[in-house]
Amino acid sequence: MPRIIHLAETGSTNADAMRLALTGEELPLWVVADSQTGGRGRSGRTWVSRPGNLHASVAFRCGAPVEKAGQLSLLAGIAVIDAVRATMDLAPGTDLRLKWPNDILIGSAKAGGILVESTSARIGPGFLAILGFGLNLITSPDTLGRAVTAFSQHGNIPKPLAFTETLSEKIFFWLDRWQEGQGFPAIREAWIERAGTMGEPIIINTSSGPLSATYQGLSEIGALRADIGGEIQEISYGDVMLVGQVAGDEIP
Repeated sequence: MPRIIHLAETGSTNADAMRLALTGEELPLWVVADSQTGGRGRSGRTWVSRPGNLHASVAFRCGAPVEKAGQLSLLAGIAVIDAVRATMDLAPGTDLRLKWPNDILIGSAKAGGILVESTSARIGPGFLAILGFGLNLITSPDTLGRAVTAFSQHGNIPKPLAFTETLSEKIFFWLDRWQEGQGFPAIREAWIERAGTMGEPIIINTSSGPLSATYQGLSEIGALRADIGGEIQEISYGDVMLVGQVAGDEIP
């Protein structure tokens, strides 16, 4: 089990993990905080970080080509689902699932997110990867303008540190399967198994406005496959909403 640094409060566990790794701390390394004052999501959005929820980041060296770093978000989502199933006694019928690229959902409500960051600075071959996790274990924010939920509303939950230990086991299990990018087909298959049904209506928010589409799985490199106007397209970056969710300021 990698070492865990437990903090009562910090600005960002991702920032702490990055700083500690770059200053020579032995890796892999976890940083877990009871609360964050500067939690971040994708594209610099704010991540609401309340006491009792999970705010955790793991730093490790990765030998894969840096262009494959985006696949780590998919791998991390698989690990979260597996850790939840291993540690939580959720109510029958609880629809736990993934949404591309980094959301943890229960039904159509967001229960958590993942933030992957990387740098090739000062670590030798490969790159330094940081996987950040924010899960609504106890409470969920009430100002997102969209459906949110907490795991405590659906069953018994573990303490954040206990959950982190199981999550760590699952992450490194799937990193072994990933084989620094060579084993991505196994990751792709596992992610699709834990995501929504093929043909599910979605909305893709682009710089030119929202597009109606249907979910069609993942590409061979991890991009979202979507049917847009009868044409299958691959989306490598963007916000995806399920039809029926309320659009708003998502995190992350």
